[in-house]
Amino acid sequence: MNKIDEVLTRTVTNIIPNKKDLEKVLNSGKKINVFLGIDPTATRIHIGNAVTLRKLQEFVELGHNVTFLIGDFTALIGDTSDKDSERPVLTYDEISENFKTYKKQASKILDFSKVKVVFNSEWLKKLDFSEIVKLCQHFSVGDFVSRELIKKRLTEEKRVGLHEFLYPVMQGYDSYYLDCDIQIGGADQTFNMQAGRTLQKDLRNKESFVLVTGYLEGTDGRKMSKSWGNAIWLEDEPSDMFAKVMSLNDDLIIQYFTCATKLSQGKIEEIKKRLEKDENPMNIKKELAFEIVKELHSEKDATESQKSFEQSFQKKKPEFNIEVKANESLMTTILKFSPRGSMSSVKELLKQNAVDINGVTVTDGNVTIQPGDEIKVGSHTFLKAK
Repeated sequence: MNKIDEVLTRTVTNIIPNKKDLEKVLNSGKKINVFLGIDPTATRIHIGNAVTLRKLQEFVELGHNVTFLIGDFTALIGDTSDKDSERPVLTYDEISENFKTYKKQASKILDFSKVKVVFNSEWLKKLDFSEIVKLCQHFSVGDFVSRELIKKRLTEEKRVGLHEFLYPVMQGYDSYYLDCDIQIGGADQTFNMQAGRTLQKDLRNKESFVLVTGYLEGTDGRKMSKSWGNAIWLEDEPSDMFAKVMSLNDDLIIQYFTCATKLSQGKIEEIKKRLEKDENPMNIKKELAFEIVKELHSEKDATESQKSFEQSFQKKKPEFNIEVKANESLMTTILKFSPRGSMSSVKELLKQNAVDINGVTVTDGNVTIQPGDEIKVGSHTFLKAK
């Protein structure tokens, strides 16, 4: 796999209009304009947010014109693409405060010496009302209300603010103003990024591309979220970061190598084969934790964090303090503790040799749990049958 193919494949879930045409443009040797926009509505970045930052950095390394856009004007409205209600309106002071640490964190991923940073208030606040009306003529209300979460809110008779209709228009204008060739974003941004393609086509008769990245699950297999306590933050201390990675469910190892490290796809394929050959996931997870801490902090921090983890956690005897019923099948017993609460995820745990009874690995889910049995599920769930 060559570099361009990897850039267009790794962590990418969709390319609009298609991968073939974009690949042709990139192979032409022409420098193109690539941008990623963020609204500084929060002060911290987790490694899930960083998936798009990594993709942007890949275009930096390909030598293209890369722009990191700060949506200080769009943040006044707030994007509701992934929300089931309106965002609270932020003030300029709040937006400015939020951005103070954002660049420092993002610099762990992005080489800002080769990235242009812009603020969209520079051009959006200059638009007069007649210009905004003309921009709106390129879009329909039907397109907006057909979006899943907007449709859901309308069905439930929840308020949808008129200002929310303007968000995609403004983001589309960002793309037009920057004469964008490629816009990068998560799946929840697809509609907004398509608005940029529309304006580029209508106003400049130019074909542009949308590159959609996938998302990284939290340490427990759910969406990464501060409220669920399953996020790994770019500003986490090295030892905390290492320990969080070690708490991952085994079925997330390859996803994290792919989305949260710079390790080559070839090396990740080798790691995947090692897992398929039943190598102990704990050993590979240490390599993953080491790689993530090394990239976001330093090799010295990674070495010290691994040593600290091994001394503090691995040698600590687990406490089997979660009571479960005896005389039930192992499958039934551990179902509620599986990453996704499904039979398939339980079977995957058993297949990965991630379940022990009284210190012995068990792969048969039909085994009956006996009173007094101590059951270990994954690395951090310890059950005691009563």
